[in-house]
Amino acid sequence: MAQQMQDCMTIEDQVAALGPWFHNMRIKGVETSPDHFLGDYPAVKWKAFKHVVPDDLEGRSVLDIGCNAGFYAQEMKRRNAGRVLGIDSDPRYLRQAKFAATQNGIDIEFKLMSVYDVAQLHEKFDLVLFMGVLYHLRYPLLALDLLYEHVVGEEMLFQCMQRGAESVAPVEADYDFQEWEVFDRPGYPKLFFVEHRFSDDPTNWFIPNRAGVEAMLRSSGFVIEANPEREVYLVQRGQRPYMSEAVPRIGGP
Repeated sequence: MAQQMQDCMTIEDQVAALGPWFHNMRIKGVETSPDHFLGDYPAVKWKAFKHVVPDDLEGRSVLDIGCNAGFYAQEMKRRNAGRVLGIDSDPRYLRQAKFAATQNGIDIEFKLMSVYDVAQLHEKFDLVLFMGVLYHLRYPLLALDLLYEHVVGEEMLFQCMQRGAESVAPVEADYDFQEWEVFDRPGYPKLFFVEHRFSDDPTNWFIPNRAGVEAMLRSSGFVIEANPEREVYLVQRGQRPYMSEAVPRIGGP
């Protein structure tokens, strides 16, 4: 009966029933979030950095972490990626993602999973997408360490909201205990903590400045290859820096 009722519903009705949507997807001519406060999001953002992703991803495996309604996962399949897996911890987003992919005839796998559980995948991917997730996490460095250890095989496309100064100042390898002034410099790596809400979202926990984003990526073992858009980085798996001995192997045997 439920399936019969769904079959009788128009695409507009089904989109509305699955709402609200954060990704403005296009499904058989219907937009899911045409009045998004960020405009045609995330398509408008994708246009600014899509050139760093190869036009042909043939045979490459892709993991989209925090896939939401699956905009980026679909774009990867449109670029001929092999296996594409989208994970999210919100069942509503996964329902949207499955619906959008099915209606658009795109073969994508989806799993209900937290970023903290990626070790359970027992697989490394050629390209990992980690877009707009970090600032929603109470344990951001743990997440980056888990990605490095368990799922990033080659490259990661990373995006994080930023606030504060855009400048990046050189940082010494060590500072004396009596040092105070360096922490007031605009270009010193900072991670702003949101105690209550930001943009009326209780899951916005930490918002870094630009220097903070880049330092966190490096400290987790990633090498920045490109910064095509203010908040977006293409990084490659590299060697853990001097902190490697202080960071234990996480989430696995």
